[in-house]
Amino acid sequence: MNCQNSQMMIMNSLKPLQERIDSFLTTYISQIESSQLQQAMSYSLLAGGKRIRPILVYLTGQMFNCPLSKLDEAAAAIESIHTYSLIHDDLPAMDNDDLRRGKPTCHIQFGEAQAILAGDALQSLAFSMLAKSKLIDAETKINMITELAHASGVNGMCLGQSLDLQATHQSISLEHLQKIHCYKTGALIKTAIRLGAFACGEIAKPYQLILDRYAEAIGLAFQIQDDILDIIGEQSIMGKPQGSDLTHEKSTYPVLIGLDSAVKLTQQLYQQAIDSLKQIPYNNQPLQELAGYIINRNS
Repeated sequence: MNCQNSQMMIMNSLKPLQERIDSFLTTYISQIESSQLQQAMSYSLLAGGKRIRPILVYLTGQMFNCPLSKLDEAAAAIESIHTYSLIHDDLPAMDNDDLRRGKPTCHIQFGEAQAILAGDALQSLAFSMLAKSKLIDAETKINMITELAHASGVNGMCLGQSLDLQATHQSISLEHLQKIHCYKTGALIKTAIRLGAFACGEIAKPYQLILDRYAEAIGLAFQIQDDILDIIGEQSIMGKPQGSDLTHEKSTYPVLIGLDSAVKLTQQLYQQAIDSLKQIPYNNQPLQELAGYIINRNS
């Protein structure tokens, strides 16, 4: 079976989870009173996308036989945080992109002010989702909210974005680039897996460090693959401009170590992820397949 067919099979197997999170987000956002702000939030939140982070929540929970209904709010919360980050990342003050998921970016569609507010509102909405969940106990809610706040703020994604901006037009070391990626992209991916594990309770606790190692490997691989696609990807498939990293003179793995070496590194990280999962005596095949999808995706 060739790589393209394998990727299609994996995505088809994940489609029910994509549809589930899309349905949950659609219902949730539609309950907010209609306004231009609500429309801007909905425009970006429901624009499609791979939904990798919520799928990681679901797959981790499923591995430990957690009901999907107990995972919905956590999956939706992390997608809300991710969408807020994309809205702000696209702004003129940051990456200044005008295309996201094949559509005009939020600030192009609604103006900069509404886009900023939409991102702000999606951030707070994420924590509201977790706090209001009726299927998660109070202690688990606190753990989830604490984890998500840590990963999305000054110790996680926001720090990564700040370091990324500072590194623009600069020559940086490979070690520093890895640090940026681990904060900017890896933090939320690790948190997606942790949220899924938190929902499962005691059964998942012995495997937290193993899951963290899996998450760290696929998180870095995900960002390196983004760097690779910025060079070789097709805009019609990716839904965003090709070559934007080069245009903004950003340091990337292909720039620092070459395209072939970057591809080899994703393969090494994939193997690290698989080796970690093999230590968990539950059905982790879906998480293995998702790791394969991440390093072979074309968008």
